[in-house]
Amino acid sequence: MSRLKHPIADAVASIELVASRIETTFAQVGGQLGEGHGIFQGLNEALTDLARELSSAQIEGASGALRDIAGRLKSLADTLPAESALLDQLRRNVAEAGSLLKQLLKHVEMITTIARSAKIESASLEGDREGFIAFTREAYDLGKAVQSSIEACVKDQQLLAAAVETTWGRQSEFERRYRPQLGASGGELMSAFSDLGRQRNDSVGVAELAGSSARTISEVVGRSIISLQAGDSTRQRLEHVCAGLRRAADPEPTLVPDMTEVQPLPRLLVNLEAVQLHDTQQEFDAGIGDIVRALSTILTEVATLVEKGRSLHGGREGGSASFLSRVRQTLAQASSLIAMCEDGGRSIDEALSVVENTLEKFREAIANLSDSVVDISLIGMNAGLRAGHLGAKGRAFVVIAHEMKLTADQMTGAAARLRPLLSEIAKVGDDLRKSRVSSDQTKLTSMENAILQTLHDVEAGNDRLGGLIGRLIEEGAKFDAVMNGAREQMTSLASSASTLPAVAKCLEEAGGDLGRASFSHQDEAVLDELYVRYTMERERDVHRQFLLPFGIATKQAAPAATDCDFELF
Repeated sequence: MSRLKHPIADAVASIELVASRIETTFAQVGGQLGEGHGIFQGLNEALTDLARELSSAQIEGASGALRDIAGRLKSLADTLPAESALLDQLRRNVAEAGSLLKQLLKHVEMITTIARSAKIESASLEGDREGFIAFTREAYDLGKAVQSSIEACVKDQQLLAAAVETTWGRQSEFERRYRPQLGASGGELMSAFSDLGRQRNDSVGVAELAGSSARTISEVVGRSIISLQAGDSTRQRLEHVCAGLRRAADPEPTLVPDMTEVQPLPRLLVNLEAVQLHDTQQEFDAGIGDIVRALSTILTEVATLVEKGRSLHGGREGGSASFLSRVRQTLAQASSLIAMCEDGGRSIDEALSVVENTLEKFREAIANLSDSVVDISLIGMNAGLRAGHLGAKGRAFVVIAHEMKLTADQMTGAAARLRPLLSEIAKVGDDLRKSRVSSDQTKLTSMENAILQTLHDVEAGNDRLGGLIGRLIEEGAKFDAVMNGAREQMTSLASSASTLPAVAKCLEEAGGDLGRASFSHQDEAVLDELYVRYTMERERDVHRQFLLPFGIATKQAAPAATDCDFELF
């Protein structure tokens, strides 16, 4: 027996060392798996909070405000050319009206001049001289009244032309300088709106991903726990192997104690335990592989979640801060542009007010002019008829009366051309006023308030999201450390267990070839005794298959499950 005791002792020592490491390592890994699972629950809650925050009504409101502001800026940019064109048309119409008013004023002045000439000529007439003088005085008075009214209109037109010209100049300059900025700011805010929209959509995706990963990780953790239970099975099998080897090293007492030839039973036991050791090591390798793969799966799932959480908040390089900074700058620029639009709008409103007041005066003056022209024409006609009865002495007065009528007709013609022009000016003013409806002062002020509220909402949300991201990254790093530690321990344990095949090989060599060895009923009883101690069906199968070539069949039934000393890890 001496040649078996030494290899058996070495094998038992090596096997017990591995068994000890299995027990220690599996206990530690089990604890780390539980700790990692707890950390993951916290990560999952953080991601759920993050997704909820990003899809909240507050962010939705901020997103909507950005879209509204962007749309209004674009509307302002689109309206500017139309307003400039209307102001330019108004400017030209007012200038044309001024030209007609000046022509009209010349005709009115001509009436007063003709009336003075008629008054002089009437003094030389004989017969009803006073009547002719009264005619000419009435015509003169009417002419002077109309002249005063038209002169006031000319002055009002000059003021109107100056106001419209100034407004058109400001509007044209504003359009030239700031319309591109309005368009660019609107585009930037639409881009920010799209970014927030994508962020909200991604947050929903992350919530779904977190739920899916939670299910995956729970399943993997469950499988890992089962695989860790296999560690206890391996430890028990190694204990059974050691028990069998000790029985081989210390067989039953013999009547021939000095015999040097090793009996068949110890050699059979050594070979049996070598086979059991081989099978145990193979099964253990598969279990460790499952655990390492499970831990890698968990790490990959959580790394994906953490990275997705980072991307939601703008990435690793302060992307969220730069995004908010860009939005802040764009909103500030938009606010400034809106204020300038308000100033330009007030200038247009003031010009339209002048237009409205001036048109009212023009219409009143033209209405009075028409009545006066009719009276002047009648006066001229009556005076001409009466002068014609005087013969050669009244001929000069007849000519003067005719000139007065022609001039009155010219005044009527100028007034006729002025009326549609005034209507055109009124229409352009109405069109301009309608274009101002979509960008009046009240709406522009509300836009600025929306800008400030949007900025406040986004920044407030950013503070909370920053805290959640910090927690996510911190917990993710802790989880990574725990799971990597567990994986390294399992890998190290696999390395230690890799010595078992060599131990089995040494046992096979020590046991040698049994050939056609025969075994007694007492030997079979020893084998049955080992059989009933097994706690796993697999080692029973290995036992039966090994003894089959020797014609040995176990006479013991497998113990009931309640009789096993198997303990779940």
